[in-house]
Amino acid sequence: MSAVNITNVSVLDNPASFLSAFQFEISYECLTPLKDDLEWKLIYVGSAEDETYDQLLESVLVGPVNVGNYRFVLQADPPDPSRIREEDIIGVTVLLLTCSYLGQEFIRVGYYVNNDYDDEQLREEPPSKVLIEKVQRNILSDKPRVTKFPINFHPENGGNEEPPPSDQPVENEGNEEPPPSDHPVENDGKEELPASPNPKEQQEP
Repeated sequence: MSAVNITNVSVLDNPASFLSAFQFEISYECLTPLKDDLEWKLIYVGSAEDETYDQLLESVLVGPVNVGNYRFVLQADPPDPSRIREEDIIGVTVLLLTCSYLGQEFIRVGYYVNNDYDDEQLREEPPSKVLIEKVQRNILSDKPRVTKFPINFHPENGGNEEPPPSDQPVENEGNEEPPPSDHPVENDGKEELPASPNPKEQQEP
């Protein structure tokens, strides 16, 4: 049984300009007290062929976390276009939202992102050099890909609370994935998602 479950994820301000900040409203529940922080990360995949083009957009620590329900907005700056190959800016890429505890990643949520010009004429006759200020970003929030990793949330107890059955993560593409907005996520004891430099976290009554 997982100590942390995501209950809802909403992608805010979407579609948006490529140069706009990312915003995710994340709701989650904690079933057992955690002494250390949860680490949330947002990663932009700059190239499908070369991970050296990946950009860590945000990494924050949230915690310690007591039993209860929480909600916060993760904000992150857009990727630096100068660190992306020109031919990889326009088209489909991936945005990864992850959460870890004690250095153990237990959830990874991948969203496809479609980058294209917001002007029909530019789409039909794209310029030789990308006009980044004219590029619109659309996160396909209704089709996330969720990968869950069993971890031990309480190693101080000396037991294997969640020993991984093998080296293979558990992947889900069905009803356990976080929806685009305002639809609760139903989890069977597995996990969730990320935040910002100063996340506005609030515990819900």
